[in-house]
Amino acid sequence: MNNRLVILGGGESGVGAAVLAQKKGYNVFLSDSGTLQPGARSLLEQYGIAYEEGQHSLPLIMSASQVVKSPGIPDHIPMIEDLNRQGIPVISEIEFAARYTKARKICITGSNGKTTTTSLIYYLLKNAGLNVGLAGNVGQSFAYQVATQEYDIYVLELSSFQLDGMYDFRADIAILLNITPDHLDRYHHDLQEYIKAKFRITQNMREEDCFIFCKDDEITVDHLNKIVLKAKTLPITQQTVIPQGAYSDGEQMHVKYGEDEFTMFINELALQGKHNVYNSMAAALSAKIMNISNPVIKESLGSFKNIPHRLEKVAKVRGVLYINDSKATNVNSVWYALDSMDTPVVWIVGGTDKGNDYECLFDLVRNKVKALICLGVNNAKLHRDFADKVPVIYDVHSAEEAVNKAYELAVPGDTVLLSPACASFDLFKNYEDRGNQFKEAVRKL
Repeated sequence: MNNRLVILGGGESGVGAAVLAQKKGYNVFLSDSGTLQPGARSLLEQYGIAYEEGQHSLPLIMSASQVVKSPGIPDHIPMIEDLNRQGIPVISEIEFAARYTKARKICITGSNGKTTTTSLIYYLLKNAGLNVGLAGNVGQSFAYQVATQEYDIYVLELSSFQLDGMYDFRADIAILLNITPDHLDRYHHDLQEYIKAKFRITQNMREEDCFIFCKDDEITVDHLNKIVLKAKTLPITQQTVIPQGAYSDGEQMHVKYGEDEFTMFINELALQGKHNVYNSMAAALSAKIMNISNPVIKESLGSFKNIPHRLEKVAKVRGVLYINDSKATNVNSVWYALDSMDTPVVWIVGGTDKGNDYECLFDLVRNKVKALICLGVNNAKLHRDFADKVPVIYDVHSAEEAVNKAYELAVPGDTVLLSPACASFDLFKNYEDRGNQFKEAVRKL
């Protein structure tokens, strides 16, 4: 039997999958077209795993019995199409790792809020004393943890790219926060394809499993009405009272699961803002399903510290507040950020455009943004869309240049907001690198 497993991509997920595969007795080979990080290289060598970098050797790859692909590699490149034609299964690291753990899986996806919600649920379960791991799009790779740890529960943040490569995987609790147009460049600019990718989180669910979804999100509800789900469906909403699930009446959030109830005043939540009420309701509802006591839920929702690079207050310099929202890599995230501002904004935006449609931001930008600073290699689309909506637009090519220009433009009482609406790969390694460079530049002021 051919037990050769090829891993494409030597990032966190690829190296984790390689370690797990090696431990499970596969003949493993890892291939990365770029340069591996020193830590990845040393881990592969420590486990005696064969690898290559700087290229993909097709004969070595095509000899696989199955391939684990990095979520960053698109499905429509020739190498992946060749594998598909040969009938060689191409799966995600999450799909592969799930085969080797009996742990319960709480899985979170959505266009916005998934990292916050995932981190919040993990924090809740940790506070309740449960033996829980944090993985997926956040934390250490799922496969590496399955290879080296023994957790009873995993909280997994799942992107649409990860879900694309998942087939037999089953979530015990699945959460779909919202769907807004994002990553359409990977889905042939077809929103329906992207919606179906997000709904893969519900595949294989059974009657005893729970699916939490946002009743206020029209795209989600429309698709949910077209499919058949075995799982218990539990809505969250800020618009109506519901008998099961979670709702907010503006003052309090109410969570109901079976006979169990939990309430908490909105102003007591650690995470403020309308979008964070949804995130907190999803987390509290998951906690109720997991039989966590009300005092633990209340304490956790009140003491949680938000993740870095998400509306992170960096510093106040000469009366101007600087906010790092580098994780806002799509238009909808920026909408939430701008909607929460109550001072004039100098907005730093730009990067690698993912097929963005900025129209939903136009009114907010007209009303709140006094200056636009475009931080990207190609800013033509931003100029075209916002030239008649803000008084001044500047182009910059580094985080330091952006911060210095914002310092010139802002006056006491203003907010400088880095909320890019775009991926970071034109000028930075990733959104964390972009956020860290921004914070460093602010500290130098």
